[in-house]
Amino acid sequence: MPLPLASCNDVNVCVKHLFVKAYKFKLRPSKRVAHVFEQTLDVCRELYNAGLQERRDSWKLNKVSLNFHSQAIQLPAIKTVREDVDALYSQVPQDALRRVHKAFDAFFRRVKARQTAGFPRFKSKSRYDSFCYPQSGFKLIGDKLTLSKIGSVRLRLSRPCEGNIKTCTIKHEADGWYVVFTAETEAKPLPKLSAQVGIDVGLTNFATLSSGTEIDNPRFFRAAQATLAGAQRKVARRKKGGNQRRKAVQLLARVHQHVRAQRTDFHHKISRLLVNNHQLIAVEDLNVKGLASGVLAKAVTDAGWGYFLNMIAYKAEDAGRQFVKVDARGTSQTCICGAHTPKTLSQRWHKCDACGLSNSRDHVSAQVILQRAGGLPVETLTYRNTESVVSESPYL
Repeated sequence: MPLPLASCNDVNVCVKHLFVKAYKFKLRPSKRVAHVFEQTLDVCRELYNAGLQERRDSWKLNKVSLNFHSQAIQLPAIKTVREDVDALYSQVPQDALRRVHKAFDAFFRRVKARQTAGFPRFKSKSRYDSFCYPQSGFKLIGDKLTLSKIGSVRLRLSRPCEGNIKTCTIKHEADGWYVVFTAETEAKPLPKLSAQVGIDVGLTNFATLSSGTEIDNPRFFRAAQATLAGAQRKVARRKKGGNQRRKAVQLLARVHQHVRAQRTDFHHKISRLLVNNHQLIAVEDLNVKGLASGVLAKAVTDAGWGYFLNMIAYKAEDAGRQFVKVDARGTSQTCICGAHTPKTLSQRWHKCDACGLSNSRDHVSAQVILQRAGGLPVETLTYRNTESVVSESPYL
């Protein structure tokens, strides 16, 4: 998610509104470079686990709490006896130790907040899949990425990487290697509009807009369940530790990756259309994590509401739109006239005895959400707002 950064010349006049954005591209490494990537991951994972072990032992035996600096100053000595560590660019092993520091910081934060803490764990090969050049040591020229102490590798530059690149992360996924750049870019506000929209997310329809438009729920995970089941059975039949099992696990991971990519693509397209065509976007402030732990966990997770709302939030901020989260309590049990209209979950139609409004339950809920955000007045919400409908879109 882009992080807003304000850069001002003085107290009153703000010159720039900067965002940190992530750009992800597929790499095309040679066999030699891919082998070096794997070796780098192995060394970084070993350093991470060693740093974690040292912190645990230091506190257990001596009651001394170590920090990043106390561990990072040991790296020059380690390089004199370990050629594989010395072969890495200096900031890459530092980043591995910095991850240990961040893991403990997050652990203590959760303890302080009285949340389920979860002590930092050692990383297996399957759980440590990236290494980072946090400041320098990399150069992007055209479709060629040059990494210090590794060499050059080509990438599929699917779109321009705008702004000032700050970090470069090499990541291994089921179908190969990727690079993720974080770049500091200026915000690009869109022209102001009068259109406003309230969004009610659901399971029957992925979302219903206050305009009455319904967005179908694609249910990508459910559609891929038969393929996933077959891939999972293939893994179960293979002997643990064998090459055939490793290949079966890779196949299963690719199916999951494909489902995730479909869902992400869908979320990006819908969120972009909503942000481009509405000045005010109102949504419910949902406890998605809580909803994903109930009887509808699979359906809620498949819909991916949390990722979707997050995409709308950062795109709206970048575009100068207003994104508002409202109290989710009672949005489906209230009429736009303010009357209480109780319904069970199976009742999908709204009928108000106070004002006589009869409409789809989700449509009215979306209008109530927009109303709570300070959007259109009651008399406007009662009718279909055709200004919000984007007829060119396959989804809206």
